[in-house]
Amino acid sequence: MKFQVPSSGSSRGGSPTLNSGFTLTEILIAMTVFMLLVAGIVSANLFGLRMFQVNQTKLSATEWSRRTFGKITDEIHSCNTVTVGNMTTNNVFVGLLDGEPQEGNAIEIQPTTNTAVLIHYFVDSLDGTFRRTEPPQGLITNTFILADSITNTTIFTAQDFSGNVLTNNQNNRVIHLTLDFYQPESYMQSPYNYQLETSVTRRALQ
Repeated sequence: MKFQVPSSGSSRGGSPTLNSGFTLTEILIAMTVFMLLVAGIVSANLFGLRMFQVNQTKLSATEWSRRTFGKITDEIHSCNTVTVGNMTTNNVFVGLLDGEPQEGNAIEIQPTTNTAVLIHYFVDSLDGTFRRTEPPQGLITNTFILADSITNTTIFTAQDFSGNVLTNNQNNRVIHLTLDFYQPESYMQSPYNYQLETSVTRRALQ
């Protein structure tokens, strides 16, 4: 005698059970979990992009300050004379006199004893740029923009060893440079301010 083995999908006295699909509740739960996963991935990428932009700005400012402040430091270290003053709107440097507080928007560097060769660093209050001028062969003055978004106008001061602003043109003064920057709002980055400072004096004192 042969016995018939019932299939796993059959029931005694009834027809085989059909395979059922996902219910509406299961579909909604699955979609919710998937959307939360996608939102988490997008948020992580946006956060990483913002951190990259913030760090890129800081690294760029650090690299710029290292190169620019290094050049100013070298030129003041080895120069013949350095004078604090103010630059007029037509790029004419006016040095400060004895008795006046030695603070202004510009300095004049005379690298050698040749008075026709002069280098100027100054901030242009009209457009907020930090500039460098130098006269090749002492004939033509060229102006180079080193930085923009400068918010302060009194950037150079002559100080003593204690950091006090001088009122005379003494030989062993310390030239202090302060630049305040305003970084405007950009994509996914709020506006903020930062400041760069350095102090330097001449090596060859007379």
